[in-house]
Amino acid sequence: MPFQLHFDESDLLRCRFALSPLVETQEAVRTLARRHRHGYHLPWLRRISAAAAALDLEPLWLLMPDGGHNPDFICPPPIGPLATFEEEIASVRAVDPEVARADMELALAGRPGARESVTGRRLLADPARAVREIADLLERAWQVLIEPYWPRLRALLEADIAYHSRKLADGGLAGLLGEVSTQLSWNGATLTVQGTRGDHEQVLGGQGLVLMPSVFVWPEVVGGHREPWQPGLIYPARGIGGLWSEAGERTPETLARLLGRVRADVLCALDEPVGTSALAHRLGLAPSSVSAHLSVLRGAGLLTSRRYGHQVLYERTPLGIALAAAT
Repeated sequence: MPFQLHFDESDLLRCRFALSPLVETQEAVRTLARRHRHGYHLPWLRRISAAAAALDLEPLWLLMPDGGHNPDFICPPPIGPLATFEEEIASVRAVDPEVARADMELALAGRPGARESVTGRRLLADPARAVREIADLLERAWQVLIEPYWPRLRALLEADIAYHSRKLADGGLAGLLGEVSTQLSWNGATLTVQGTRGDHEQVLGGQGLVLMPSVFVWPEVVGGHREPWQPGLIYPARGIGGLWSEAGERTPETLARLLGRVRADVLCALDEPVGTSALAHRLGLAPSSVSAHLSVLRGAGLLTSRRYGHQVLYERTPLGIALAAAT
């Protein structure tokens, strides 16, 4: 069934973007159990398979039914646009156990037999202990599944936010939502999300909406969050098709001969706007070397740059796009 979010004028002024390492962690855990999500992430799945097998993810999977309610307390919307995992997991640990218990009750009700299972009974019998157990498990999942790849993931998520922020400025909310996902439709006061899980209808009531891109949520859009949390919408980030490929795999030999291998790799790695440090991590190069190549490419008219928050993001100009696409 479609999920609807009802806006008033004050909600329109309180829409914001946020980047959440905890969202990525939760959605990565969910991806391990959802084969339809594996397509873009097979290289990542091969890299983490052995370490992931050592994690006991059953308590989290039990709280992630297909359809129905998923607990808000294990993935609250981040307060700021660039929250750290440490800040987010601290908010999970601080949740009221009775709030967590009610949240878990709703989730377990969405999976037949979950409440009566050994794990379900244990979680509900001692919600304070359950909060600690779930927070510890999320932290281990972060360390194994996400943290080693976070610079690469963060660069893609920041690029998505930068792109969609420009869309919001250029065309307003209606223009933005059409870009975010084909599952979204907007009629001026109500946002309809097709094929999502969560409540079927929600009045924002002046709280606004947090928009959070995710690498692992594809192909779904996830909406919800009840009080006391601000309503949120998790949507697939742009550019995940080339996320796990290495730079050399996408660089045409003709371009490498023209520009030099490393400089061509830098140009071809810029599928999305990205900063120097993240690009250096992706290419396995020193930031100073990447910075020098970026300066040359920008001077040649192949790149442009702009400031986003604490960093400068580089992206290809039309000439750079044409050159990178050469065969």
